[in-house]
Amino acid sequence: MTPGENERRVLRRDPNPYLFRPLVIRSVTIKNRIMLSPMCQYSATDGLMNDWHLAHLGARAAGGAGIVFTEAVHTEPIGRITRFCLGLWNDEQRDQMRRVVDFIASQDAIPAIQLGHAGRKASVTRPWEGTRPVPVDAGGWQPIGPSPLPYAAGWPAPAEMTKSMIEEFVEQCADAAARARIAGFRILELHGAHGYLLHQFFSPLSNQRADEYGGSFENRIRLLLETVAAVRTAWPRDLPLFLRLSITDWVEGGWTLEDSIRLCRILKERGDVDLIDCSSGGNDPRQKIPIHPGYQVPFAAAVKQQTGFMTGAVGLIHTPDLAESIVANNQADLVILGRTLLADPVWPLRAAHSLKATTVKWPVQYERSNIF
Repeated sequence: MTPGENERRVLRRDPNPYLFRPLVIRSVTIKNRIMLSPMCQYSATDGLMNDWHLAHLGARAAGGAGIVFTEAVHTEPIGRITRFCLGLWNDEQRDQMRRVVDFIASQDAIPAIQLGHAGRKASVTRPWEGTRPVPVDAGGWQPIGPSPLPYAAGWPAPAEMTKSMIEEFVEQCADAAARARIAGFRILELHGAHGYLLHQFFSPLSNQRADEYGGSFENRIRLLLETVAAVRTAWPRDLPLFLRLSITDWVEGGWTLEDSIRLCRILKERGDVDLIDCSSGGNDPRQKIPIHPGYQVPFAAAVKQQTGFMTGAVGLIHTPDLAESIVANNQADLVILGRTLLADPVWPLRAAHSLKATTVKWPVQYERSNIF
């Protein structure tokens, strides 16, 4: 009997719904299969966490999520989407995260951090201010990217990154990973989706370089592979490393599901990444996405089935029954909830009641609510 078959037999004997069975990745045991998706809050000053982040992330930890992710945390000032985004390019930012990390852990949730760089989509206003480019003379900065191709009409062309700038980015990612380890995070994710820098390099829609970082598939994925390898030197081998990918650009001539499968097979062979967080789109405003509940679940299922990777499914997963079916049918190992947990921080506890989980406990402070 293989280890996988044995694990499935054990799971079948577990009386709990699949959504509330533990998941072990390297040295980390996650109490359930619910992950708070990294979602920008645009509420930092100088990249520093503050009371908003403690309240926001802390509420989801107390609400029962198994993994609580920060929003995208940027590796340098010009890598921020807005000037209100989080950063981890200095030790003050690292130390400010500690109380948030400690509170998440105190609620039996796994504190997790996503590292990212906005590339050509940097220096914009916050969504509630219109997500408009902010020019240098108005307090913004010059974005950078693989090629001098603007994201959309009316957006500035990014400065094409030199090889030394590429090397500096890789080093910054490793430095941020080392700081994340000291801050106490237990899972780290690299943001390679939604049209941000790593995605810009591997998609032919945004990368028209003629050097070893552009052109062929092998060249376009080079930066991602180098970044993963560098981060693994700074991130402990016994801790999980996730990768968020846009599995398709949803634009003709762009990155495709087949490209993602090919990339994931390479990553699987290298052994540094543990789970693929399967999202899509974000790199080209021409995208046409057929949005409906669970619309990205087939991507997670395809990557899992064709590469052997653990995967996370994300995208309009609102109901306990849908979340349970995704894990029970082996389409993904985690369900990743964004808007659902924004609207209801205790959704995991409600789902546990709905699915009749037997091992889920409310925070003792809330037990007298008796809302069911």
